Amino acid sequence: MNLVVPEKYAPRRRKPWLPRAWRTPLALIGTIIALLWILVAILAPWIAPHDPLAQNLPRLAAPSGDAIMGTDVNGRDVFSRLLVGAQTTIPLALMLVVCAMVVGTIVGSVAGYLGGWVDEVLMRITDMVMAFPTVILAMVIAASLGPSIMNAVIAGIIVAWPPYARITRSLVLGLRTQNYVVAGRLLGSSPLRSLVRDVLPNIAGPVLVLASLDIGTAILLLSGLSFLGLGAQPPTPEWGTMIAAAMHDTSAWWLGLFPGLAILSIVMAFNFIGDSLRDALDPLAAREREAESPTAVSAAAAEVAP
Repeated sequence: MNLVVPEKYAPRRRKPWLPRAWRTPLALIGTIIALLWILVAILAPWIAPHDPLAQNLPRLAAPSGDAIMGTDVNGRDVFSRLLVGAQTTIPLALMLVVCAMVVGTIVGSVAGYLGGWVDEVLMRITDMVMAFPTVILAMVIAASLGPSIMNAVIAGIIVAWPPYARITRSLVLGLRTQNYVVAGRLLGSSPLRSLVRDVLPNIAGPVLVLASLDIGTAILLLSGLSFLGLGAQPPTPEWGTMIAAAMHDTSAWWLGLFPGLAILSIVMAFNFIGDSLRDALDPLAAREREAESPTAVSAAAAEVAP
């Protein structure tokens, strides 16, 4: 005899506390690596085994127990400089992305909401900035301002805001004619209040996704400018300058390998996070990508086959 348990007495399945997009292997790997590097950037002065500026070790010593990543030409510990370099590169890359996101969002929101000649002027300025190759324009700006890490950040902000303006404008153009926005305006909301209260909260998802993907690009840009001598200046520990110094001693493989791996790991981590954030904020697109994947196609073919 089969007993039917009423639905209200049936045990309920616990909902996972993380969305499905954040439970993928790439999302977990990216989050763990990013959190580890952020902790390193915070705790670097206390966990570094040596003074990153002290020149009291043997020069160009290979990795050993005393210096697990070797020493550079000046007798400085590469591992300590790598840890302290995270304190320079990661926070400045985050600041660059946040500033570019704020500037681009403001420009794109105003252009898309007001339209008319305001839209034309702002978008032509955006097109003018986007017409130049990003790295070359950043090099020109950084060289004009003078070689320093803060000038490199300013150059990065100037070349990074146009994509945010373009995306924000296109989203605002689609939202400003929605019924709830028009109703708010008819009830007496000012353009600024309507933009801040009704429009901006609904475009935050795509903008945050772009920002998370841009963190890795910002790290590469700052490291590239430092590599070219337009960013951080010696003896400041910075990953780009460490790789540049390794070019003078190519036989000492450890000088460029470990900073390069650090850049690779942090950039991949934020790219993984950006992809997961996109899937979490746009489940429909995530399902479409899963349906188009080779595994899903093979499974569908197996079900159809006799």
